[in-house]
Amino acid sequence: MSKIFFYGLFMDRSLLTEKGLHPEIIGPASLPDYRIHIGERATLLRSASSRAYGIVMELDDEEARELYSEPSVREYKQESVQVKLLDTGETVVADCYNLPRELGLAGTNPAYATKLSKLVEKLQFDSAYVEEIAAFGDVSTRQEHP
Repeated sequence: MSKIFFYGLFMDRSLLTEKGLHPEIIGPASLPDYRIHIGERATLLRSASSRAYGIVMELDDEEARELYSEPSVREYKQESVQVKLLDTGETVVADCYNLPRELGLAGTNPAYATKLSKLVEKLQFDSAYVEEIAAFGDVSTRQEHP
């Protein structure tokens, strides 16, 4: 089993179960010194003093390989991160999948940003984080942070 820190739409467990996967939720978590960026898809970028939020889930190793072999997420690269579980304060090591920087910064996807901001709000993450994500959906006011 792999612990995975999901920060995009895969935080929605039902989306994973619809794909035939069997994730077990460990809990909401934060990842220090990273910030979310939404180009064509979501990715996390290193950024001192920033914080990204997500859900840690356990997923069978084969299911994790299967999930990240799908064409839409095939370019994501696995890295190990230390996240802090929000409910307990415990630090856990988890896998995190991110796009290479040049791919992560490419394009825009306001519809994805809107869906993700609604999911983050439903998951009851901090309202400032909801607003940070929602800003990627409003191309007229969105600021680039390369």
